[in-house]
Amino acid sequence: MYVVPADTHELDHRSTDGIEVTLLWSKQANRVWISVVDEKHGDWFEQDVHPALALDAFQHPSAYANRDRDELSIAA
Repeated sequence: MYVVPADTHELDHRSTDGIEVTLLWSKQANRVWISVVDEKHGDWFEQDVHPALALDAFQHPSAYANRDRDELSIAA
């Protein structure tokens, strides 16, 4: 079961054509991540990102999809 840290903060959110992108941060978990939900197709993913890449990941989430969860750099 996935537990969202109690101190999770939404840093930014956008919605375009049924795709919801949220940038999240937890100081307690020392984690920055994006959450992407495609409401039209029922797909979603979450991806940890390096804090220095957070804005890029928020703006271009598909570049960060399907990456190894331990890797925090951009997908090649």
